[in-house]
Amino acid sequence: RAAAYRDALEVVLLRVSGSGIGDDPQMIDLLFPNPASYVVQFRPGEADTLWVTFDGVAIEDVLQRNGQAVWSSERPLTLIWLAVDWGQGEREIIGADDPERGDDESRTIDRNRLLRQRVLDVAERRGLPVAFPLLDTEDLANISFPDIWGGFDELVLDASERYEASSVLIGRIRPESGQRNRWTYHFAGEERAWTGEPELVMNLVADMLAAEFAIGGDATVQSVELGVAGINTVDAYGSVHRTLSDLSVVESFAITSVEGDRILYRVQAHGGAERLARALRLSGLIEQDRFASTPVAGATPAATLEFFYSP
Repeated sequence: RAAAYRDALEVVLLRVSGSGIGDDPQMIDLLFPNPASYVVQFRPGEADTLWVTFDGVAIEDVLQRNGQAVWSSERPLTLIWLAVDWGQGEREIIGADDPERGDDESRTIDRNRLLRQRVLDVAERRGLPVAFPLLDTEDLANISFPDIWGGFDELVLDASERYEASSVLIGRIRPESGQRNRWTYHFAGEERAWTGEPELVMNLVADMLAAEFAIGGDATVQSVELGVAGINTVDAYGSVHRTLSDLSVVESFAITSVEGDRILYRVQAHGGAERLARALRLSGLIEQDRFASTPVAGATPAATLEFFYSP
């Protein structure tokens, strides 16, 4: 059981702190010499496995006190488009569900499922929210295999808007050839190009997002002015309050003024305005504007973010 606790803790650390400590057994042993002390409950699973629940707050506290990054709940959805050339003229896009096929086509379903599962396995291991397109009539009216294979990413990005994903991964795979798989990844207005197997690329995506959203234990806490408009009901006020309370980037916050449906908050944020803005966008608030506030004599000017709440 002690060995199972150690293995389970390693999986958890890979999810919450990224590949830095997750792939460093010596650091894990140094920071968590007794994994059992963090176990909240356990139960037997299927096939001689063990389900383990850990004290997440205690684990995050250890990581932060030792200067390690913690990637909490701010995890953007990644939409994955996979165009696969199986050879001999068999080409298709991998969707969220397998299409209906005849008995003679069942092999194609199996290999599609296996390829999709390779991606999902890594995503689950890294705690990365992912989705595949529905490939319904709307998708098929806007996107074809040649669009993806030919690198017409703008068309793919346009078709991705309906899924409200924060990042888009586009893969071009030819399993039965010696050619390298080609990938493009779009996030925050930037594009990256990779080659390699799905497992490698999914880990690259997870590492990149962890670097973007994880909060290091040594991250400085900065004061940010946050204006949120559209708060015109008690429910809206409560929703915004819960959002700020739940964000790991937020150390503390307080209301400084209220004018109409706009509330101005003073937020102490790990990593400052940029980190806070990314977390708020993921939470569903709509970014409006950003500017430098008027400095107060003897004080450091605070960055100001403007967001809008829409139920």
